Amino acid sequence: MALFTIEDERFQSLILRNAPLVKLADGFAWLEGPVWFADQDCLLFSDLPNDRIMRWTGDGGISVFRAPSGFANGHTRDIQGRLIGCSHQNRCITRTELDGRITILADRYQGRRLNAPNDVVCTSDGTIWFTDPIYGISTDYEGGKQSSELPPALYRLDPGDGSLAIMADDFTGPNGLCFSPDESRLYVAETGRQFGPDPDRHIRVFDVVAEGTRLSGGRVFHQIEPGAADGLRCDDAGRLWSSAGDGVHCIDPDGHVLGRINTGCAVSNLTFGGRNRSRLFICASHTLYGIYTNVRGAERP
Repeated sequence: MALFTIEDERFQSLILRNAPLVKLADGFAWLEGPVWFADQDCLLFSDLPNDRIMRWTGDGGISVFRAPSGFANGHTRDIQGRLIGCSHQNRCITRTELDGRITILADRYQGRRLNAPNDVVCTSDGTIWFTDPIYGISTDYEGGKQSSELPPALYRLDPGDGSLAIMADDFTGPNGLCFSPDESRLYVAETGRQFGPDPDRHIRVFDVVAEGTRLSGGRVFHQIEPGAADGLRCDDAGRLWSSAGDGVHCIDPDGHVLGRINTGCAVSNLTFGGRNRSRLFICASHTLYGIYTNVRGAERP
């Protein structure tokens, strides 16, 4: 199987033919939530069913960052550089303070418990956006069966005053999310029902309006094939890099696939990091990969 599939000639300039897909580590249960710490030259990611957050460095390899982790899933950094995370088991959004303390930022909406926060991003104004499907409380594999008290939704959290607002609630399974580099668009993966086939698995795109406090639109942006979209990231030119059932797909801002990085297995999540944010770290089922590209990941968020 070829490493790259070229769907559009524009993809040729985005990849490096002499840059291999490198296996960085394997033997995990299911990888999620990668986040790059440039100031520490390391990657954090979740080994979700094993209830731990792992740390990778180029010279030190793999180590355990936190265990137990509350069955952590998605991660990001806030504008102060602190780790923001999603906990399935504890059904909350957390912040790891610079001294190592863990603060719960949100675990309820209007008195009812969140489901199992899945993925999270932070915008340049400091607000935190996250998805809250029921996946993490539907099985014992990813956090433990619990009863849902709220419908799946997309939330916006203002850590300044602690206010939490629903931005969209017309999802079956909101999953990965990513802002465009100028934060005028928000992409959200609709992964649908957890069990069985679901024709409504796609990526949606919203316009960000009212100075970043509301969304409009929400049309279907792209239908991933095969599999479903999970984690999403933008490069600095606004192209979307999406996880898929066969690897990573690169999609232009008009929704057209430019090309694919073929991993031979389902990819759950991904992030840019490394030198100049040009290395793509790929959580491919049980294996962590890295590949250098000819693009740079969007600096923020």
